[in-house]
Amino acid sequence: MKASYLLLGPALLALNGCVIDNSRGPVQYSSDSVEMDDSEAVRVDLRMGAGDLRVTDGAAKLLRADFAYNVRSWKPEVRYSRSGKEGVLTIEQPGKNHTATIGSTKYSWDLQLNKRVPVNLAVHFGAGQARLDLGSLQLRDVEVDMGVGRLDLDLRGTPHHSYKVAIHGGIGEATVHLSADAGIYAEAHGGIGGIKVRGLQHEDGHWVSPSYDRAENKVRIDINGGIGQINVIAD
Repeated sequence: MKASYLLLGPALLALNGCVIDNSRGPVQYSSDSVEMDDSEAVRVDLRMGAGDLRVTDGAAKLLRADFAYNVRSWKPEVRYSRSGKEGVLTIEQPGKNHTATIGSTKYSWDLQLNKRVPVNLAVHFGAGQARLDLGSLQLRDVEVDMGVGRLDLDLRGTPHHSYKVAIHGGIGEATVHLSADAGIYAEAHGGIGGIKVRGLQHEDGHWVSPSYDRAENKVRIDINGGIGQINVIAD
């Protein structure tokens, strides 16, 4: 048991100084959206300290967002700007210290992105649960930094471009779903709870899909886990 505390300590300290917030109140709901423009690609930067995050496709505009929270100062900040031909969309939980999602704290984001626009997605997620259904999006790059909790990343679908996925895990469980007939190259390291890979062929320290060599668009996945379970499933 003592050894477990020693392992947990550094990861918990990395959560940017989580503190207990006593300003909880009734749950508030808000929505936001961002219009489409002529950007050739969009960088989407999501920064949530603690809560429940869901990202999927389906937005008629660039973004459709629904939020629920019972700490008034945590109303998410949505910003959009242009840098040349690239749009930059940022959604951020305000403040520096965030309560882990325990007790009566309520904090959730439900985000829909437009699937016609090429997207570079970066997710910085401190604690809680994240469900990212991204297989229908025009992905160019995906990066996930995870602290404490559970990540479900679904990339099933036909890739529109070759792209890379980088996952840096903390304490918890990370599960990645892939299409078995896509061109997949995967590496996974760490994961004290273990690494389980299903539906891919193991070759010299990495895994590939049977169709990797002949696939026009390829997906490379690099997972570096901490204390927890890593699952990679191709079906």
